[in-house]
Amino acid sequence: MSKVKYIGVFGRRNSGKSSLINVISGQEVAIVSDTPGTTTDPVKKRMEIFGIGPVVLVDTAGIDDYGNLGLQRVAKTKEVISQIDLAILLFTNNEIGSFELELIDSFKEEEIPFIIVHNQSDIISLDSGVALELGEKFKTDIVEFSCSLLDEDKQREMVSFLIALMVKSLEESPYAQKELFDGLVSKGQVVVLVCPIDSEAPEGRLILPQVNAIRELLDRDVTAVVLQPANLKGYIASSKVNIKMVVTDSQMFDIVDKDVPANIPLTGFSVLLARSKGNFQKYLKGTPSIDTLQDGDRVLILESCSHHSSCDDIGRVKIPALLAKRTGKKILWDIVAGLDSLPDNLSSYKLVIQCGGCMITNRQLASRLKGAIKSGIPVSNYGMTLAWCMGIYPRATEMFTNE
Repeated sequence: MSKVKYIGVFGRRNSGKSSLINVISGQEVAIVSDTPGTTTDPVKKRMEIFGIGPVVLVDTAGIDDYGNLGLQRVAKTKEVISQIDLAILLFTNNEIGSFELELIDSFKEEEIPFIIVHNQSDIISLDSGVALELGEKFKTDIVEFSCSLLDEDKQREMVSFLIALMVKSLEESPYAQKELFDGLVSKGQVVVLVCPIDSEAPEGRLILPQVNAIRELLDRDVTAVVLQPANLKGYIASSKVNIKMVVTDSQMFDIVDKDVPANIPLTGFSVLLARSKGNFQKYLKGTPSIDTLQDGDRVLILESCSHHSSCDDIGRVKIPALLAKRTGKKILWDIVAGLDSLPDNLSSYKLVIQCGGCMITNRQLASRLKGAIKSGIPVSNYGMTLAWCMGIYPRATEMFTNE
């Protein structure tokens, strides 16, 4: 699953957004100019930040831009809000106006943690009264900053302090990532991972949830046994150790279910992923609505990554076929890939099915499903839909029903 955090930098033109990104990254990755409006479309820089891990810093256009082109830039800036995990809002000259207040309202509406930074403080320092008022009003950290300090030690200290606040804000975020096996396994136990190699597997690689599961189990000092479906039954029969659980590729639920004794818990990578990325209770509630679908009902499939489809494509081929078989109804389908805009008429859908979301952040996934959930449309994900259609949904979700 994606553990990359997206951090957006916002503010008026010439407030120092690009300079801030350059200082944090330690590289000249964003164009800096005295000319207002130098940054047009959002610019992204991927890097590692100690304490956070991989991040994407997003440099946005000035929120105070104007004119036809300027308003388009502002619209692009606002679109970024739905994709970030943390916002850094810059202001200068101790002035917070309508532009900043509008952004803050958007951050709060989307439940995005944000830090307010008074930049260019080497020119005009942050007024203590302004800092106190803003901190009390918005319940967030107010930071004095400058991207132009000649004293390198002071510059590093200032950057380190800002990064520490970024770490804290992300840790306290409602979208903070839960690990796949939180509360499920302990040191020394054995977990069997069933990883079929088929046309949907990346060439020469495992899919990301499988890789993350192996790494997490190793980190927890849990033994991970990785095998293909054909070898599962023989391994269980010959194994002299207690198997804590079996985790399978969701497309193999019906086959693996027959080979795993009832006393061994069974679930899928996609189910674990759904639990770790949020909205899991919504999936548990929404998945059974599959059996209420009628002829002519419309279902929306959300793929979080763009890829070439094949005859075995899970979202475009297998799930539609299984739902048609399960319900016996003629269902209409729409598919949206990547982070493309969703249809305006969400109310026309009877069900939304989200992929595992391994390539996007928790925040981005939550944003994708927010409209449907708010409209009362049932939501499910690939793995839980497959489990339901294959008739083993109770077993695949049993270990999570009391959470």
